[in-house]
Amino acid sequence: MIRQRTINQTVTTTGVGLHCGTRVELTLRPAPVDTGIVFRRIDIQPPVELPANATGVGDTRMASVLEKDGVRVSTVEHLMSACAGLGIDNLLVDLTAEEIPIMDGSAASFVFLLQQAGRCEQDAPKKFIRVCKIVEVREGEGANEKWARLEPCHGFRLKFFIEFNHPAIDGSGQTAEVDLSFESYIQEIARARTFGFMQDVETLRGMGLARGGSLENAIVMDEFRILNSGGLRYRNEFVRHKILDAMGDLYLIGHPLLASYTAHKSGHGLNNKLLRALLADPTAYETVTFTTAASAPAAYSTQLEQEWAAV
Repeated sequence: MIRQRTINQTVTTTGVGLHCGTRVELTLRPAPVDTGIVFRRIDIQPPVELPANATGVGDTRMASVLEKDGVRVSTVEHLMSACAGLGIDNLLVDLTAEEIPIMDGSAASFVFLLQQAGRCEQDAPKKFIRVCKIVEVREGEGANEKWARLEPCHGFRLKFFIEFNHPAIDGSGQTAEVDLSFESYIQEIARARTFGFMQDVETLRGMGLARGGSLENAIVMDEFRILNSGGLRYRNEFVRHKILDAMGDLYLIGHPLLASYTAHKSGHGLNNKLLRALLADPTAYETVTFTTAASAPAAYSTQLEQEWAAV
C-alpha cells in the first residue's frame, strides 16, 4: 500500500516575508492521518487554522494567499511545492505572522527542513486525484493570451512556457519540462529562485508587496542583466521557478495529482482557476489509492523513494 506521510519530529526556522517584510517564525509539526497541510496563525488568540485548499485561496497577486474570516497566510506556494516534491500529506504549519518566510527565494530551505524532520509513514492509504479528461483555462487574447491545462497521465509531468522580453531571460531559455517519474524534484526544481525587475520594485512596494525582497532571496534584474553576483543556479532557472510555483499551487487541491500539466505564461491566479475548473466538473477527476507500489505511478513510488534515500 502507498501510505500517507507526515514528518517524524517538530522543526523550526525563522525568516522574513517577501511581501510584508515582517520577521516570522515557522514551525512544522507532525499531523494525524487525513489532516492535510494546515496553516495555523498562532500570533492570533485563539489561533486560526487555514487548511491548504484551492477554494480557500483569495489574493493571488504575486503569491498564493489563503484567507479565512479576514485572516491571511501569504506566499504558501514554495513550502507547498516542497511538500508535494517530498510526498508529505499531513503537516501542521505554525506561523507568528501572516506570511511564510521567503528564505532564499526557492523551495530548497523547506526541503532541508523536511529532511531534518524526517518522514513518517502512516497507517492509511495515500489519496490521489486522478485527472480523467482535459481541463483548460484561458485568459487574454493574442500576444497577451495565457493558459493552463491538465490532461490524464499515470504520473505527474509539468511543462511551462514563459515570455519575457529581457536579454537575461531570453538567453537562458523560456521553456522547461519535468517528469517526476524519472527526474528528481530536489535536483531539478527545488533550488530555482523567484525573480523580479528593479524597475518594478517601487510599484510593487506601493501595492504593499516585495517589502522583504533583496538579492539574498530573489534573482533581480535591471533592464539588461542579472544583478546577483553568483548568476543562475540552473541555465533556465526562471522557467524552472515557474514549475516550482505551479507544483505548490496545484498541491493546494489537497492531494497529489495524477496529471500532465502544461502552461503558457500562467501564474498563481490562473493555476487556482484551473483547480477550481477541475473541481467544478465531477466527471473530470476521481480520488484513487494504490494497494501496491507496483500499481502506483513511479513518480510517487520509485522516484519518491529515491529522493528520501538520498537524504
